[in-house]
Amino acid sequence: MPIDEQVRVFVYGTLKPGEANYQKYCAGKVVDSTKALALGELFALPMGFPAMTPGKSPVHGYLLSFANSEILIDLDDLEDYQPARPDSANLYYRQQIEVYEIYDQQRSLCLAWVYLMSKELVDQLGGVIQTDGWWSQCV
Repeated sequence: MPIDEQVRVFVYGTLKPGEANYQKYCAGKVVDSTKALALGELFALPMGFPAMTPGKSPVHGYLLSFANSEILIDLDDLEDYQPARPDSANLYYRQQIEVYEIYDQQRSLCLAWVYLMSKELVDQLGGVIQTDGWWSQCV
C-alpha cells in the first residue's frame, strides 16, 4: 500500500503501545509505529488519562500509521469527538499537526491527526502539567 493512502495518528496516552487502549483499538490495525514527538502541553487528568493542548513544549508519543481512514471512526468514538459538534461540545477535538523525529525536533516526519483538549477544559478537569512531556499508566 502506498504510504500516501495511510492515515497517521500521533498518540500520547492510552493508545500508545503497551497502554490500556492500544490492544482494543490499534493492535492488528497499525501498519507502522514510530516513536515521535509533537509540540504542545501535556497534562495528566484525575480520571486516569492524559490531555494535550496546543503549545510549544515537546510531547512524547508514537506516530501510528493505519491502512485506511476507518480507524478514525473508532478513535473519534473513544475520544468523544463528533466532527459535526462544535469543539466546545466535544471532550477532545481532532486536528492535524506536525510530528517530528524523537531525537531531532527540527526534522518533520509528517502531518498527523491528534486529539487535543482545550486548555479551559483541562483546567476545569484539574489537569496536572507533565513537564517532561511523557505520560504513562504503566509507571
